[in-house]
Amino acid sequence: MSKKIQYTDEPLGEVKVVSDFLPSPEELAFREETVKVTISLSRKSVDFFKSEADKHHTQYQRMIRQLLDAYVDRQERTSVKHSTRTDQERSAG
Repeated sequence: MSKKIQYTDEPLGEVKVVSDFLPSPEELAFREETVKVTISLSRKSVDFFKSEADKHHTQYQRMIRQLLDAYVDRQERTSVKHSTRTDQERSAG
């Protein structure tokens, strides 16, 4: 892999322009609205998240927030399924 690349001055051939498909800087900088809360967590949980965050070069608070968001997303999907099933059961009964 240490072999030096040798470039030549040759025609490129037919060039095709590709449309811009990358997100704008504004989209990349998007931050979800957050709310500050005070919460007491077990030492075991905090130590775990701090350790994992160090391994993955991120912030432990961000990992906890993403875990909670994933839980909420899952619960919202589950509650939609339950409410739909309950509505159907009511109609059948």
